Amino acid sequence: MTSHREKMQICKPVLWSCLALALFASACGQQAPPDTRAADEATIKDLDAQWSKTAGARDIDGTVSYYTDDASMLPPNTTIATGKASIRAAWAGFLVPGSAVSWEANKVEVARSSDLAYTLGDYQSTMKDAHGKLVMDRGKYVEAWQKQADGKWKVVADIFNSDLPATPPAPEKKAHAKAKSRHAARHKKH
Repeated sequence: MTSHREKMQICKPVLWSCLALALFASACGQQAPPDTRAADEATIKDLDAQWSKTAGARDIDGTVSYYTDDASMLPPNTTIATGKASIRAAWAGFLVPGSAVSWEANKVEVARSSDLAYTLGDYQSTMKDAHGKLVMDRGKYVEAWQKQADGKWKVVADIFNSDLPATPPAPEKKAHAKAKSRHAARHKKH
């Protein structure tokens, strides 16, 4: 007669073998999702080109439609714009009569999960400065894209900056500087 202990000793290898076989079978049954990165990269490159054309036509609402509702835009020399209303206000300042803007993606990279991507590229623009004078600029940008629940790609973060040297502040007028100097000298005497 076989004791309970002996039965357990016989069952252990069988139990471990069954467990290993079950794990192996479940691993074999799982298939990796299809790799859609190449198609996603082409889609994003096309979307980015369409977006550039929309902005070039000075279509503010169309331009803002490429962002998610909670997106952030990080334009140079100003604060971050978060949310479509704030981003719309930023674009409204850029896309004024006489302005021009265009860009082109040089690189599109999609995550293996196919839910996030980024683009790198160059832009050219003509925009009004603080004095209303049109100035030309060129630079680079990075956009972070996110696949939405409906399968469409939208921008969640957008940053760009100039390749041109920073413009130095305007020098003070000599007459204004002399007046400040006289004013300061009078206050020293008192």
